[in-house]
Amino acid sequence: MEARAQVDHAAQIAERARAVIDEVARVFIGPREIIELLLVSAVAKGHVLLEGVPGVAKTTLAKAFAATLGSTYRRIQFTPDLLPADITGTYVLSPKDGTFVLREGPIFANVVLGDEINRAPAKTQSALLEAMQETQVTIEGETRVLPPPFLVIATQNPVEQEGTYPLPEAQIDRFLMMIQMRYPSREDERRILKSFMSVVPQARRVLGPEEILWLQEAVRGVHVEDEILDYITALSAFTRNHGRVFLGASPRASLGLLHAARARALLAGRAYVVPDDIKSLAVPVLAHRLVLTPEAEMDGTSRDSVIVEAMQKVPLRRGAG
Repeated sequence: MEARAQVDHAAQIAERARAVIDEVARVFIGPREIIELLLVSAVAKGHVLLEGVPGVAKTTLAKAFAATLGSTYRRIQFTPDLLPADITGTYVLSPKDGTFVLREGPIFANVVLGDEINRAPAKTQSALLEAMQETQVTIEGETRVLPPPFLVIATQNPVEQEGTYPLPEAQIDRFLMMIQMRYPSREDERRILKSFMSVVPQARRVLGPEEILWLQEAVRGVHVEDEILDYITALSAFTRNHGRVFLGASPRASLGLLHAARARALLAGRAYVVPDDIKSLAVPVLAHRLVLTPEAEMDGTSRDSVIVEAMQKVPLRRGAG
């Protein structure tokens, strides 16, 4: 009876996950895999970096995703003159009683979209570091905890690099995933055009913040075999010893892949991780953390191709999955 209840419970989680993805897909016309990765990141308590040219609906995706989670949403447009206080907030004098009160910045939300994060200087970018890592901010010496759940979705444009401030490796490593958003297919673009001929749909609430928090805790109960752990560490080790990689995946990257795989398994209605969870997440979780050698950069080697090569050459011990 208890086993049957667990199966039913897992099926309910998978059904709720599909409902979120279906609802976002009503508004965001594009690959469902992108929505799935966002949901996995949220449940794994990770942050996401979206990379794509302007006009591919990065903001639409983030806004619709926040709406389905019933979460507060704020957007920060990063510019060269943006100050850290513009993100975290600052104390202002209240004319009523002559005391200073905190005017909270846009970071105080469940889902924060940092639009074109590479447009702001390093000092402003670093204002996100404490928030992303510690889910708190320090304003004039006072620490304020951010409202849970907390998810940062940052975007950057891979072209027009003049006048931008590339994210340092330490900050890129804070993002659980980097998702490439490319131009839509002709069929999807036609659907986009058709949707704007009528009333543009708005995403509706499917989950609530309390349910996301519950899912984040439930991830701890997802089982992982030792063979899966060996596979994760072997993939990371492959990148560290690759001849075209200057800086390979760190233990934090391995841990991120583990967390994401457990979240994916939970959302699929499973209480255990399978090899496909690792293989489907390896590129978005590991690739952006690699630093290639100058020679590899010059001959066009991509970071994604290194991870794909790792999955092709690293054996999975028999018995995993």
